[in-house]
Amino acid sequence: MSIANSEEPKPEASEAPPASDADGSAAAVTQALAFCLERRNLRRTIRIALVVGVILTVINQGTVIASDDATPATWVRCALNFVVPFLVSNAGLLSGRR
Repeated sequence: MSIANSEEPKPEASEAPPASDADGSAAAVTQALAFCLERRNLRRTIRIALVVGVILTVINQGTVIASDDATPATWVRCALNFVVPFLVSNAGLLSGRR
């Protein structure tokens, strides 16, 4: 009997158990948030959200607001007109970072 045959084979690097996806995902989200919250990036994305949000609000809800028929649902839609461009501009920042 050979001693070499009695040893268990060591797993190759590709067979090693992967690191916890939750740990990796949490770190990636933390890094992405830190990048988006950098002063220079935040200033840019807020400006984009303000300009696009005003334009969308005027286009989509302008007549309702001008005729004084705005309901709470109208104001929620107006707020979303600012949130969506903010999120999209941050997604653009993150995709350009790769």
